[in-house]
Amino acid sequence: MNHNTPLPRVPSASPRPVRRRLSDVHRRVATAARLRSQGVASAEADEQCRPGGPWQQVLPGVYLLHPGPPTSEERLHAVLMYAARQTSTPGVPSQPASGDPHRPVYRDAMITGLAALNLHGLASAPPLTSLEHVDVLVPRLRRLRSTGCAHVVRTASLPAPEQATGVPVAPVPRALADAVAGLTDAGLVRRLLSEAVRGGHCEPASVVRELNDAKLLSRPHVVDAVDALLAEGRAIAEERLYAMVREHGLPDPVWNVDLRLPGGPRLGGLDAYWPDQAVAVELDTRAPRQDDDALWSEYARKREHLERLGITVVYVTPRKLRDASEQQAAVIRTALMASGDRDPAAYVVVLPRH
Repeated sequence: MNHNTPLPRVPSASPRPVRRRLSDVHRRVATAARLRSQGVASAEADEQCRPGGPWQQVLPGVYLLHPGPPTSEERLHAVLMYAARQTSTPGVPSQPASGDPHRPVYRDAMITGLAALNLHGLASAPPLTSLEHVDVLVPRLRRLRSTGCAHVVRTASLPAPEQATGVPVAPVPRALADAVAGLTDAGLVRRLLSEAVRGGHCEPASVVRELNDAKLLSRPHVVDAVDALLAEGRAIAEERLYAMVREHGLPDPVWNVDLRLPGGPRLGGLDAYWPDQAVAVELDTRAPRQDDDALWSEYARKREHLERLGITVVYVTPRKLRDASEQQAAVIRTALMASGDRDPAAYVVVLPRH
């Protein structure tokens, strides 16, 4: 919204000129405070919203400055104007962002849930026009209630918003958790989670973390969707690991193996292993659930045991494979080159992992 465009004083008895003079307003949505700051008193605004009038009040303190239903964009901005914390400038959501004088920056409010997923570009999310309400994320202590098309979602820790089509939106993992909280359709939950990961919007671990924080992992249809998500996320990470070895010219390892001491116990499974250099790679695809500490302790014990046997273990996360594969390849190459400077590793039996 171009907050520098003055709104003319509205004569209550003559709505027709008002509609003409407001035709140049960048976004035809305004707060009551902004109208007052431009000389439009509350009584005048209410007069314009009478049945058959040129304006309508779409949310408490938020006016649509034309008749007829709001567009999806107008509804998003109306919800944000309703939920955003007021700034020192009366009625203005905030000062325009640098480089775009028409883009408001809403304080302490962002779109979340299904609407945010739609804005992020997830095809599985329903169209904005089909949503009864728009979820808006605000700090927990805000005195604000859900009303009309605005559904208020509270959080103790507001994430940094991202921009999508000029609107502040919650990051995909948080938007997913807020959407899933209101969904009972197991198929839709699974499709949303799968598309978010497959489309590169986020990693499985960040999704599971948000679902866990929202206490949604006790719902059977959510747990089923998460299990499918983790399996798919691991498959994607494995493909990235194969591509990293191939594209960065690393020697071929043996893939997906179990190590055992001769005649002794199993040492654990590895995603890639170079027997001649005694270097191993394991994908760290831990899901941060309640047992995360115990699972990490298991990882640490396994690594310590292998390293006591002279085997170097490199842990690689799916995110690093996606965002910094060249760097990860350099780490592995360094470990391979350094093998000649180490004492020979203990003899281990390498078996296919089942």
